[in-house]
Amino acid sequence: MNPLEILRRTPKDNCGECGFPTCLAFAAAVSKTGVDLGRCSRLDREGLSEADTAHSPAPDHDLELIRHLRGKVAGLDLAAIAEKLGAVFDGERLAFRFLGREVLLNAGGVTIDGAEPEDPRDQILLYNYVHSGGGEAPSLDWVGMESLPNSISKVRTLAVYCEDRLARLFTGRAPEAISSAAAEMDGREDTQEGASLALVLPVLPRLPQKVVYWEESAEDGFAAGVKVLFDRRVLDFLDLESLVFSAERMCDRFTDLLADD
Repeated sequence: MNPLEILRRTPKDNCGECGFPTCLAFAAAVSKTGVDLGRCSRLDREGLSEADTAHSPAPDHDLELIRHLRGKVAGLDLAAIAEKLGAVFDGERLAFRFLGREVLLNAGGVTIDGAEPEDPRDQILLYNYVHSGGGEAPSLDWVGMESLPNSISKVRTLAVYCEDRLARLFTGRAPEAISSAAAEMDGREDTQEGASLALVLPVLPRLPQKVVYWEESAEDGFAAGVKVLFDRRVLDFLDLESLVFSAERMCDRFTDLLADD
């Protein structure tokens, strides 16, 4: 379907629950990059066939990038870099955790919990992480996206695709339910002065992210808010584009785990 056909089926109120700032942006992403129609829970599916709702094939540029990264990884000594990535080398593949799920990776392919990732961007993220070659364990010296070099254009992107979505998702939910979902991703509770809840999630073994949540205070006129913080050395492991996507994936996992709460 073209973007306008998809747009007609959306509520057209730009609610943002799908992770995109507008219904048109969501429709364009579905049409051009294969984003799942299911991310819009209020989509009018009447008359849609199974083929219409299936994932679109990955764009050529994503597939080309995956091939390129596989070639780069093929030249790495996986056994030598495993520890620096927080991974284990089993003689053929690296094994490590990604948001509470088991990744197996080598130049021949990637699986997450035994299945090939549906979204090619997951493969790009994981290959980029391995291609970094690893580094020192995180110091947990937390900084915001705005403190990272050349990140001005990414601050708003992070807010739209992760922080604002999490604020809406957490609003009205018991802290225990949110913490339980974080534990499913190997996360733990932490402290942050003035916050309603703070969580540290090892999105990847050397890539922790701290999620700080403030509940809405109608009395003081404050809306609910979320701030995602990163370890100061995070760019040793991922470029900014992949970093933002990793936060988006963390938000997607929260969405899935809290869906029935």
